[in-house]
Amino acid sequence: MGQMDSSQQTLPASSADKNAGTETVWDRGETAADEPERQDVWRRLRRTANHPNGLTLIRIAIIPFIIVLFSFPGSPFMSFLAALTFSVAAFTDYLDGFLARRQGKVTFMGKALDPVADKLLTSSAFIMLAAHGWVPAWMVCVIVGRELAVTGLRSVIAGKGMDISASRLGKLKTGFQIAAIIPLMIHYPLLGLDTQGVGQFLLWLALGFTMWSGADYFAKFKKLV
Repeated sequence: MGQMDSSQQTLPASSADKNAGTETVWDRGETAADEPERQDVWRRLRRTANHPNGLTLIRIAIIPFIIVLFSFPGSPFMSFLAALTFSVAAFTDYLDGFLARRQGKVTFMGKALDPVADKLLTSSAFIMLAAHGWVPAWMVCVIVGRELAVTGLRSVIAGKGMDISASRLGKLKTGFQIAAIIPLMIHYPLLGLDTQGVGQFLLWLALGFTMWSGADYFAKFKKLV
């Protein structure tokens, strides 16, 4: 009886050990399964960031974050953070073009999507600036109206199978718009610099290039209008 009692006492301990071992193996299996998933996500993100069209999509995805950050005009810190995020998004415009030329991945999709991403980025920023009363609304109407008109024309050009690459004037226009938006978004004096004054000066230059490039675009393809 003593031996039977002894064996009966050890059975639960043995069963518990087996259960503990099973739980441990299950936990390890779950961790091992999660690890490849995390690695796969990072691999996809790196692959996206290394592809020109992927950077363009990232630029579009950043726009809602800029809008949220820029929804607190009374905070100099939030305005600066919004301008910094906008600058990062704008930098991807240069980077995706550089990668496209370097990797030989200049595609029709890239030519069509890149200007649309630029227009979404700058138009969103201009509309928010006008909503805060930091830029004249009529200027924003002219700039955004031009962008919509040229986008419509580009659709017609693409339908005809013609080249829809951005012109040099168009690139200058985008450059001046970005250069104007950054100090206008900062708004508040920074290191003794009147950012609002600098932004207003650059805004007039951006407006000039916006109208010039738009007129040039329509003159170049007037037969399609």
